[in-house]
Amino acid sequence: MTAAREELDVVVVGAGPAGCAAAITAVREGLRVLVVDKATFPRDKTCGDGLTTAALRDLERLGLSLGVLPSAMPVHETVLVSPSGRRVTLPMPGGGLHTVVVPRLELDAALVALARSVGVDVHDGVALEGLVDGDPAVARLSNGFTVRTRWVIAADGQYSPTRRALGVRSGPELGTWHAVRQYFSGVDDARLSVLFEADLLPGYAWVFPLPDGRANVGFGVLRDGRARGKELRALWPDVLARASMREALGPRACPEGAHRAWPIPSVYDPARLAAGPALFAGDAASVVDPLTGEGIAQALETGMLAATSIARAGSRPTVRARYVSLVDRALGRDLRFAGRLQRLLRSPLGARASIRAAGLTPWTRRNFARWMYEDYPRALILTPDRWGPRMFTPPGAYGSSS
Repeated sequence: MTAAREELDVVVVGAGPAGCAAAITAVREGLRVLVVDKATFPRDKTCGDGLTTAALRDLERLGLSLGVLPSAMPVHETVLVSPSGRRVTLPMPGGGLHTVVVPRLELDAALVALARSVGVDVHDGVALEGLVDGDPAVARLSNGFTVRTRWVIAADGQYSPTRRALGVRSGPELGTWHAVRQYFSGVDDARLSVLFEADLLPGYAWVFPLPDGRANVGFGVLRDGRARGKELRALWPDVLARASMREALGPRACPEGAHRAWPIPSVYDPARLAAGPALFAGDAASVVDPLTGEGIAQALETGMLAATSIARAGSRPTVRARYVSLVDRALGRDLRFAGRLQRLLRSPLGARASIRAAGLTPWTRRNFARWMYEDYPRALILTPDRWGPRMFTPPGAYGSSS
């Protein structure tokens, strides 16, 4: 642990995907980095456990081997179930992996191990207790140490202690989405299922397969006009009893442990990306896809962009402006586009029409799967600066090892 007399380039608060991506990138850029996280790894993180193509490509860029994830489950087919009961099967493209399900218990621990292996100083079980803005800033930690640092990358989640320590407006405390997850065993179908129930729209229920007949099962809904979290959690037995869910789970499925709920922030606002000495990444930056609730790819991307923004050096205003610009260019346009599309899925008619269109031909089924799993940017068709050869058919991740 570095004491107050030695100045660091970056303190990363949070060792989840955003924090580890930031730290690994920063060390490779030659920066002096310390990572702290109040949790002790391995630790579970309530999540749907799904990795999109964009997330897999980022993990490959960071150097994470799939071999260190024993429960990683590649997905080869996805079943969409319309509010009318119509079922459409989407085959996954070849040429690498396009979506994988892996428990966050394994993924996050593997990223922490990777960070340590490349020289990142990671201290789990240590929380940020205070942050004094200055040049340098001074971070007070729960183990009694203080550290001086030029920058803080706040990858500390929805309730960001860094944001609170700086006295910055935190936004909706309860999150934009509310989700519930439970693990099951005895699930016979190895396909990934997404179930659009009329009363959950624009949210959905899911069955995400894991090895040996296990699955991550859950649902997510927007909080707009909804009841409080406790009442939303009470929907869970009803969702499990529905015909579409029972068909997806099969007759032998049994729950493992209790169900757990969590908030998902997905109101993108560039003004929330930076404040004082801090750049915010992942859930702390509210960069979750408002259409699907997916946030791992966005967490990895913002973590890497925060580190590279700092590595290019410059004054505080310059670094902050660079980071905001990079995030808005890489993710902002797609998040805004996804927010507009979300309105289409708020009605059963819109959901039925979308699923019907996805299933029209083999071509629409393949390409809807690519779009759904972030194989290319959400708003690609509207952003000509990203057009190029094979822009709609890029190779998947881990092509040489999958």
